Amino acid sequence: MAQPGLPIETLPAWALLNGITFPHVKVANIEGKGFGVVRDGELKPEVPLMTVPNSLVLNVQAVDEYAKEDKNFKQLLGAVGHHSARRDTLLFLLVQLVLASKTHQAPVGVSNPWTEYIKFLPKTVLVPTLWTEDERLLLRGTSLESAVNAKMTAITAEFDAVREAASSLPIWNDILWPYEDGNSAASLRSWILLDALYRSRALELPKSGESMVPCIDMINHSTRASAYYDENSKDEVVLLPRPDSSISPGEEVTISYGDAKPAAEMLFSYGFIDPEATVESLVLPLEPFEDDPLAKAKLFAFKDLPKVLVARDKGSSAVSWNSPFAYLMCVNEEDGLDFRVLQDSVGGRQLRVFWREEDVTDRIGDFETLIQNYEVSTLIKLRVVTVVQERLQQQLERAQSFADLASLPIGDVDLMRDECRQAASLLRRIETDLLEVVIDDLEKERRMLLADENVVAYLGSMETAESDLVGEEASNEPDDFS
Repeated sequence: MAQPGLPIETLPAWALLNGITFPHVKVANIEGKGFGVVRDGELKPEVPLMTVPNSLVLNVQAVDEYAKEDKNFKQLLGAVGHHSARRDTLLFLLVQLVLASKTHQAPVGVSNPWTEYIKFLPKTVLVPTLWTEDERLLLRGTSLESAVNAKMTAITAEFDAVREAASSLPIWNDILWPYEDGNSAASLRSWILLDALYRSRALELPKSGESMVPCIDMINHSTRASAYYDENSKDEVVLLPRPDSSISPGEEVTISYGDAKPAAEMLFSYGFIDPEATVESLVLPLEPFEDDPLAKAKLFAFKDLPKVLVARDKGSSAVSWNSPFAYLMCVNEEDGLDFRVLQDSVGGRQLRVFWREEDVTDRIGDFETLIQNYEVSTLIKLRVVTVVQERLQQQLERAQSFADLASLPIGDVDLMRDECRQAASLLRRIETDLLEVVIDDLEKERRMLLADENVVAYLGSMETAESDLVGEEASNEPDDFS
């Protein structure tokens, strides 16, 4: 389905018709960024830069209200919705996309302001889920490689599940499944685009929570943001100038999407990396030991995704790392770790975690602190440092092996967009630099831990035990008189 479009010059008319006011700013084309918002006219302290009525804010509450007006959408929402605010919003946007495109002759739903507003939104977003297959190969060796692959698998499975569950509804079956010519009113590509639009434009409002807000979602990001959004006493969303900022006539108005987000997250969610971000960081998944008999119990009790975080303030030489799961991963039964299934007050059964006979289930992510003051703490720390260093070294070697385009199985390099190549190259450079520094720091820490008297004593006892075992095995072998 081709996404319909409207010229951005007609946006003020749509805004006026729907009660949106922006007397001192206008939407304009910003070089290198697409559309953005710039100052236009005199600013008055008591007048917001932009005001959007609550009735236009798109969130799960608005989706539920729309379902009351549209029986067809209510059926769709009942069949495949109510899984998350995101999915409900995507279903709503999918209906508006079909209505706006007019590719389906039968009545699909009730038009509303979003049916027209969706025509102003971009036909693509530079997030990796909308890159071509060759462009996604540029992410090999970065922290986004596995994340994007997992996202593509998940979003494809999600659309298939939506399509399958809606197949019993005649209108939606007709819209979601291909016609004889192979086309359909709504395709997987449509679903991926809507996911990208939602991910890159949703805002976290103080009262309404995660929402899409027309016109305010046109505002670009800057670490030195000149404005911020809020909700007033009428539940309107307002754009206000920051007290410490000065916006010159014709200057772009910006907000902050978050200056502490990793480069990978910025690229994944928004399609760009902010070169002025104040923090450089990297998040990598961590797998438990394959031969650990407690691995499944540890994963179940930990609940969060096992990972390693590496970070540093921009311009600083000091790199820090953090991995609560690595500590749990490196604590064993002989150290004092225990899992027990106990009955709770209502008769249910719970998996509880014990450390040295103390129930620490609610502190499962705090083993770095829990092991302190015990003789095994230095030894466990050595295990953790070794595990994290090996994981980061593995990532660094992979990043370096795919640094050259020639190492990638790419068809035609000339067909790749420059923005994708530049973003992937910058991400790889940031992550490689972080990895090199932190691996060197970990090696220094590992050597220091190996020199600790408790570790030396433990390793010495292990060598003695192994020597005794070898001697015992040798004495049990029959004499060879040949």
